Amino acid sequence: MKKKVFTIFLIFFFTILLSIIYSKFLKKDKLIEINQNDLSDTSINSNIIRNVIYESKDAKGNEYIINAVEGEIDYANTDIIFLTDVRALIKLNNSSKNITITSDYGKYNINNYDTIFSKNVIINYLDNKIIGEYLDFSIKRNSMIISRNVVYFNLENILKADVVEVDIVTKDTKIFMYKNNKKVNIKSKN
Repeated sequence: MKKKVFTIFLIFFFTILLSIIYSKFLKKDKLIEINQNDLSDTSINSNIIRNVIYESKDAKGNEYIINAVEGEIDYANTDIIFLTDVRALIKLNNSSKNITITSDYGKYNINNYDTIFSKNVIINYLDNKIIGEYLDFSIKRNSMIISRNVVYFNLENILKADVVEVDIVTKDTKIFMYKNNKKVNIKSKN
C-alpha cells in the first residue's frame, strides 16, 4: 500500500513538475515569438513615413514648410529623414513673395531644418526659375547653393553655370564655374 501511494505521489509530482516546466517554456517561446514579430514589424514600418509634412519657423520669422510623398528615418542619425517627391515652400518675413522648391529626393535635418534637394531640382522665386540636380538649402546660413547642370531663367536671360549661390535674406546672388578657364554662358531672350 505504501508503495502504491508513493508511486501515485511520484507520478503526480512529475506530472505537475513537467506541466510547470512545459508551460513556463511554452510561454517564453510565445513571448519571444511575439516580441520578434513586433520588432520586425516595427523596424520595417516605423522607419517609413507617408505624406510627410514639416513646418518650422526660425527666430527671424521665416517659415519653412516641406512636404514629401514618403520619408525614411536614417537609422544611423534619427535627426535625418530621406524624402521622396519633395515640395518645399519658404515664406520669408522680409518678402511678400515665396520661394518654392521641388525635387525628386531630399535629405532633411529635423533639428536645424537644413535640406539637401537632389535630382530634378526646380526653384521658383518671383520671375526667376533655377533648375539643377543638387541644392543645399540652409536657413541657418541663409543660403541656397544649387549645382550640377544649373540653368537660370528670368524674363530677359537664360544662364548656364556650374553653381548659383543665393543669400535668401539679402537676395545677393553669385554665379560661377568650377574651373577658371570656363565661362558662365548667358543668352538674351530678346
